[in-house]
Parts: sequence; C-alpha cells; structure tokens
Amino acid sequence: MLTRFAKFAWLVLAWNIVVILWGVFLRASKSGDGCGQHWLTCHGEVVPSAPELKTVIEFSHRITSAIAFFTVAALLIWAFRAFPKGSSVRKTAVVSFIFIITEALVGAGLVLTGNTAETLTASRPFWMAGHLINTFILLGFLSLTAWLASGGRQFNFRIEGKVVAALLIALTGILFVGMSGSVAALSSMLFPSATLAEGIAKDFSTTSNILLRLRISHPIVSVATSVYLIFLAGWLRARSGNDSDVSWWSNTLSVLVLTQIAFGAATLLTLAPIIMQLGHLLLADAIWISFVLTTASYMNSIDRPVQQPALAEPVSGV
Repeated sequence: MLTRFAKFAWLVLAWNIVVILWGVFLRASKSGDGCGQHWLTCHGEVVPSAPELKTVIEFSHRITSAIAFFTVAALLIWAFRAFPKGSSVRKTAVVSFIFIITEALVGAGLVLTGNTAETLTASRPFWMAGHLINTFILLGFLSLTAWLASGGRQFNFRIEGKVVAALLIALTGILFVGMSGSVAALSSMLFPSATLAEGIAKDFSTTSNILLRLRISHPIVSVATSVYLIFLAGWLRARSGNDSDVSWWSNTLSVLVLTQIAFGAATLLTLAPIIMQLGHLLLADAIWISFVLTTASYMNSIDRPVQQPALAEPVSGV
C-alpha cells in the first residue's frame, strides 16, 4: 500500500518527465529563443505581452519548469517531516533538489548564451550533453526517492567487483547513447534532409558539419548498449535468485530496450518528426529509470534469504 508521500513522489517524477518532453518539443519546434536572451524575464517582461507562438511555447515551458521546481522542493520538505534522520529517502530527496536547481541553471545558461533555436556555437553540443546528464541524474534520484518510499527498502553497498564493473559499463553506455542522441537531434534540426538517402550521404560527406558526421555514432552505440543491457538485466535477475523486484524491473528494462530499438529505427526511417522525437525520448527516460531501479532492486536483494519452494508433505500409506 503506497503512502501519500510515495504517491506524491511518483507524481513528481511523472511531472518532471512531462516537463522534459515539453523541452524536447521546445527545441524541435525551434522555439528556444521565444523569450530572447532573457531569464528569468521573457523579453524583459514578467509576462510577455502580445507574444508570438514560439514565445508562448518557451514561456509555458518556463511555467511548467517552475512548477517542477516547487514540487521537488515540497518533496524535500515532506521527506524531512515524514522520515527520520539518516533516512535514505531524505538523502535522495536532497540530491533531487540539488539537481532541480542545476537543471534550472543549465536551462538559464542555454538561454543567456544564445544557444537556442537554430543558433550553432562551438559550445552548444557541450551544453546539451551537460543538460542531458543533469536531467538523467535528476530523474534517477527522483525515481529512487519514490521507490524507497514505496516499500521501506534499503541499499546494500557490499557488491562484488564484477557486478560494479558491469553496472559502470552499462551506465557509461547509457550516457553515451544519450549524449550521441542529443548531437543527432541537434544536427537533424539544424541540417534537415528531405530523404533518408540524403541524410546518410551527409553523414559520410567530408564537407558536412562535424555534428552530421558524428550523428552515425548514435545508432551504433545504441544497438551495442541495448544488447548489453538485455544481457545485464538477465544476469542480475539470475544472481538475485529471481527476486521478485529485480525480476520485475529487469524484465521491464529488457522490454523497453527492445521497444526502443524498433522505435528508433522507425524514427530514423520517418526522418524524425517531432512526435517521434517525443516518443523516442520518453522511451529513453523510461529505460534510464528502469536501469536505476533494476540496480537499486538488486542492491536491496543482496543478503536477503532466497525463498525456496515448500517441500510437499509425504503422502501417508504409500
């Protein structure tokens, strides 16, 4: 039975995913400069007067982001009121609040430096990579806060070295997939192609922008990481003795990865319309959350007695 705090924590996580998806729509619709190079104001006004469409899109993203900030702040306050000193829920809520602050600062940095809409600077890919990593960390700790509050769980950090190494490889792969995806999305927006053949030709042309030539790395890294994640999920499930939590999250991770492979191929073949980009990122966020909670469930299962099936009672008279 979920407590009110746990329900609120899952709701905060869901809202932040909505905000992230709206941010993708903001970028893909080239509306990132809707408020000019102004932050917190919009074109120097608290509420923009006579706004054009891209201003409405940018301003609404700021409103939804502000709501996300205050919900995470409320989560932090509630965690300190509802859980005792030293509680893991308190700790993950604190980290979540720290990264909602840095999320806002990175967004502000993009606006103030003019790295929005169709502007391409040497620093923009790095801004986007940093934004993605910050977003993943935020979602990860919001997920852990909700997960911990949902069942009185705890972590066991006494993990074998080979498991730690396997998890670090997966973490690195996921982050590289995300960063290469950011580069691919940016290059596709700035240098659109009319056909798939034209896009592939640009990827291999020596005269193309470096972002276009890096774009090919995304599907390669994605497929390699996907295969690894599926095997890792099965391995962790087996090592946990088919623990129910580990099995559920590892199975979810495997299904999401397979779905993402198919969806990614469809996104490529359709030249990445905005609706496909939204679905692609939603699946990426879901995979990341599933990986985090598969890992957390495994850490929670260590040293827990493995339930053995009950032995049948001997039949008398035989």
